[in-house]
Amino acid sequence: MKPLSSTITEHLFLSHLLDTISDGVYAMEPDGKISIWSKSMEQISGYTAEEAVGNTCSLLKPYSWIGTKGVRDPSKCATFKGTPTGSRECFIRHKDGHDIPVIKNATPISDEKGQLIGVIESVTSLSGIEKGRLLAKDLDSADQYRLDKIIGKSDCIQNVYTAIKATASSNATILIQGESGTGKELVASSVHYRSARSHGPFVIVNCSALSESLLESELFGHTKGAFTGASSDRIGRLEKADKGTIFLDEIGELSPLVQVKLLRVLQEKTIERLGESKPRHLDIRVITATNRDLYALVKEGKFREDLYYRLKVFPIHVPPLRDRKTDIPLLVHHFCNRLSAETGKDIQKVSPKAMQLLLDHPWPGNVRELENAIEHAFVLCTGRTIQPDHLPLEIRETAFLQHEPKTVMPQIRVRSSLTKDLLITKLKESGWNKAQAARALGISRTSVWKRMKQWEIPLQKP
Repeated sequence: MKPLSSTITEHLFLSHLLDTISDGVYAMEPDGKISIWSKSMEQISGYTAEEAVGNTCSLLKPYSWIGTKGVRDPSKCATFKGTPTGSRECFIRHKDGHDIPVIKNATPISDEKGQLIGVIESVTSLSGIEKGRLLAKDLDSADQYRLDKIIGKSDCIQNVYTAIKATASSNATILIQGESGTGKELVASSVHYRSARSHGPFVIVNCSALSESLLESELFGHTKGAFTGASSDRIGRLEKADKGTIFLDEIGELSPLVQVKLLRVLQEKTIERLGESKPRHLDIRVITATNRDLYALVKEGKFREDLYYRLKVFPIHVPPLRDRKTDIPLLVHHFCNRLSAETGKDIQKVSPKAMQLLLDHPWPGNVRELENAIEHAFVLCTGRTIQPDHLPLEIRETAFLQHEPKTVMPQIRVRSSLTKDLLITKLKESGWNKAQAARALGISRTSVWKRMKQWEIPLQKP
């Protein structure tokens, strides 16, 4: 048994350590009673340590922000059964009665026998006012949270940074997966320019932008007379990438013929131009990206299994913006600085209410949508601070929908004739383009996105 003086010293050290962390941290005993309450938890919740210790986390009256019911009885929480919750968005109730959007992360702690001895929860406030306080020093030193042109401090984007640094020193084929607008091209570019091939070319090809015949010619090149209109020899993109990197975006759109030819490139490092049989040796690195589930396409017989495994030697997942909301203030700060330099407008601030709207929005278009929203605000803003009215309508509408009275069924306010079958029909007609489907239905894109989530309609084309 440790001496009492040693135990007291350790407790004091832990208390001081927790008080230096900007995120709120508290610990609970196995019965759910709070035993430790950090200074940041006092600032976020309004409750002092004296008021919180001895109570349960029901003091905060937590409830879900995005879809699942919050658990207010600690004894019914999965964390007390040994299951970590991971990062979850929810609201907690401040002492003065207002709700605070936060990201909570609960971790059960067990002893060497596997018995639960407590739970530790961290709380990151997403309140615009609170974020202004917590991120002031972060914004002044934002460079520490960026890697090349990628910006973020969240754990999930830090994992991307780690993957980029690890793969930059190798020559492995990389498959970058993520939704549209998450920055997959930025990841590919970062890998290339950090690698030994950085002095070679970085060639980008969008595989969904061209027909099969045009894409084949673009990739492999052709000789004079290879087909009608081929009036001269032409070097393909793969040859242009020799000694460098080729980035094939939207790889899931490749036709079976081009899939076969790409597989040969990966296996033999050679190509043949259209119209000739002479193999040309290449020294290239291949990085691909997709917003589709390639493995699902393999199971459906739409994508070659051998090519799939060749491409995913090292997969990198780029998280959607809704999973990294702590990065939004940093991204907004970056976009404001860039647009101020480009437009000459001296706009450096976003009001707390406008920031709250940005934090509340689900961002189906991810970072690209956020960038467009700030550009929209720059057009309308005539002062030095972006206000809620400067933001796009769909972002303001999100807040309206989230704060509808709970006595009314929390349905999206769209025309009463909208059904799941009708929405799927419009999505099919638009090629799963949510904005186009929204226009056809006479509703907002945000409403389409929310109904898709409600009715469990796939966000990407099946």
